[in-house]
Amino acid sequence: MSAAAERNRRPPAQRLAGKRVTVVGLGRFGGGLGVTRWLCGQGARVTVSDKAAADKLEQSIAALAGLDVALHLGSHDERDFLGADLLVVNPAVPKDLPLLAAAEKAGIPRTTEMNLFLQRCIAPVVAITGTVGKSTTTAMIGAVLAARLATHVGGNIGRSLLGELDRIAGDHVVVLEISSFQLDDLPLVGVGPHVGVVTNLAPNHLDRHGTMAAYAEAKKNIFRFQSPGDVLILNAACEATMSWRDEAPSRVEFFDPAGPPFDLSIPGTHNQANAQAAWAAARQFGVDRPAAAEALRSFPGLPHRLQFVSLTRGVRYYDDSKCTTPEGATVAIEAFEPRKAVVIVGGYDKGAAFDRLGAALARRAKAVVAIGATRDKIIAAVEAARHGPLPRVIAAGTFAEAVSAANAQARAGDVVLLSPACASYDMFTNYEQRGETFVNLVAGL
Repeated sequence: MSAAAERNRRPPAQRLAGKRVTVVGLGRFGGGLGVTRWLCGQGARVTVSDKAAADKLEQSIAALAGLDVALHLGSHDERDFLGADLLVVNPAVPKDLPLLAAAEKAGIPRTTEMNLFLQRCIAPVVAITGTVGKSTTTAMIGAVLAARLATHVGGNIGRSLLGELDRIAGDHVVVLEISSFQLDDLPLVGVGPHVGVVTNLAPNHLDRHGTMAAYAEAKKNIFRFQSPGDVLILNAACEATMSWRDEAPSRVEFFDPAGPPFDLSIPGTHNQANAQAAWAAARQFGVDRPAAAEALRSFPGLPHRLQFVSLTRGVRYYDDSKCTTPEGATVAIEAFEPRKAVVIVGGYDKGAAFDRLGAALARRAKAVVAIGATRDKIIAAVEAARHGPLPRVIAAGTFAEAVSAANAQARAGDVVLLSPACASYDMFTNYEQRGETFVNLVAGL
């Protein structure tokens, strides 16, 4: 059966007009905004429940002004769960929340924003996941496909597409970044993408998934519900996902991260790997390599993803605040000449190991400025791997102190790189705020 025929034979999605729907988790940076707006537009009777108090959610609440929504903030009320016809749960909400278990026992169905979209999307979907590079790969695929097809890009990259469903036609294409948290809930609807792309797999989010095996199982949902007419694209250099070709019900292709390079404006071998993955996905839609190369040549990169900030006193400053894994920071460091980068690392502790990052910093960095909850762990990993006077290792107490210390270590021809390897929640609301703070501090040097 073709992928299009498979989409057409799905049972019709639930009609939501008049239904009592509780959105669990509005989020401090708007994770529940898109689905709340859309549910209101469908005529649902919407309640938003969030444990955070109103003063912590000011921006999100302001964005809902004018909508007929009941806001129950500061704690969860059992009645919002057991009295609902449907729960729409933000992926960041812990799976062991007791009220979710109580609702399941009571037979209350639950879903997610991503699942609501996938159930209703009539266009072929390209879904991208992985530990490192999924946002940039998603944007690259969108840029390449947009040169010849009506293309919609969203998902975990930061944009809800629910509001665009009425404008998405069957001959369009949808490109979605999907996180492990979102994939964890995909079995609730059993819908797979026409093209699934896995950039790589390395330890991440172990504070949520518990084990690497559980993290990998969540990622595998990207292919579990595909059909034989669909495609799974894997990284030929990633041993952790190599065996997935034997588990996938779809056709499997591989991209070579070291394949013939593309002419890119953004640095690093990792971005070449992202481009190879993007080309592998785009050719499933008939895009030839010259057309892909042209689109990739003008691709500017994404904010906070190894983004050039400024050239000051001969020092180049790069914002890689989106980097929240040790593997991602290792890749970023390797984009620059050895002993030229002063690297700011550290942040919220997700339970990842820093041995490989410490070795990479010890081998390539000119100096390391460590901050946040993981500061001491990262310093220990660098010291364990260091041989000789470099890199100099500095412990900073605040983010501003870290930027100042990094600037003091850099000379003309050097690079100051913010690539934290950790989430931002110990100091900032999100990685965007962390990156913007870095840019502002650099501007004041």
